[in-house]
Amino acid sequence: MDRSSETADFLRSRRARITPGLAGLPADGRARRVPGLRRDEVARLAGVSTEYYTRLEQGRAGNPSPEVIEALARALQLDPAEREHLTDLLARPTAARRTPTGPQRVRPGLHLMLQTLDHVPAFVLGRRTDVLASNRLARAVLTDFDALPAPRRNLARFYLLDPEARERVTDWAQLSAETVAVLRLEAGRYPHDRRLADLVGELTLKSPEFTTWWNDHRVLRRTHGTKRYRHPVAGDLVFSYESFQPPGDPDQTLCVYNVEPGSDSAQAMRLLDSWTAPEHDVTRSG
Repeated sequence: MDRSSETADFLRSRRARITPGLAGLPADGRARRVPGLRRDEVARLAGVSTEYYTRLEQGRAGNPSPEVIEALARALQLDPAEREHLTDLLARPTAARRTPTGPQRVRPGLHLMLQTLDHVPAFVLGRRTDVLASNRLARAVLTDFDALPAPRRNLARFYLLDPEARERVTDWAQLSAETVAVLRLEAGRYPHDRRLADLVGELTLKSPEFTTWWNDHRVLRRTHGTKRYRHPVAGDLVFSYESFQPPGDPDQTLCVYNVEPGSDSAQAMRLLDSWTAPEHDVTRSG
């Protein structure tokens, strides 16, 4: 990933979505050739010179201070994930963050947690949305990641390239676009990750929708929300999902799909639990 061009594209896309009115700026009567704020307006809101902001947007301003990044984030009304992404793009890369280290492993305690959570879908995601471990109901609701070769156990690849995903995921376009935004955030953190670059290249070639979503420069860190699936046996399922970063590894995420007690989804999950009961193991990927 070219950090300079990524920085320029991200900042331009963020200022393009904010009108002077939203930013609290008075109308100046000047015609606008492009939507959103001009560079000088962003600079004024952030308390920096127009020349300095221009250098920032062109990736030529060196390593700006945290105070400057925070001022830009306020001026551009960035959410927490966007602030994190801007920090990644503008920070000078260190050797530790330049390229991720070797294969990720899920520690035994997390595997035990997946066994404990055997009444709802639960799985552990690693870098690039790799599925590192999953329990029986996660494999039943999404897809059997255990049956895939280890290099292909990836949530983004499943959502965007597997025809089954379009049948399983009720809000397929929304969920897939959000997954692309998760990959965007990680690309800013690890711009030299070859495996991530290979995944982005594969999705660009094989998914008709991927390029549009990728070029939106939207970034997202999943925390919680609602997911809807359609299972061929259990029918429609509505989950309230929660995502956690286990202590000790910020590049892993535990995802748990909960159901409302007494709901139709809870009854459907009991059916699915019974239907998949012969299998009692937990996948150990890697």
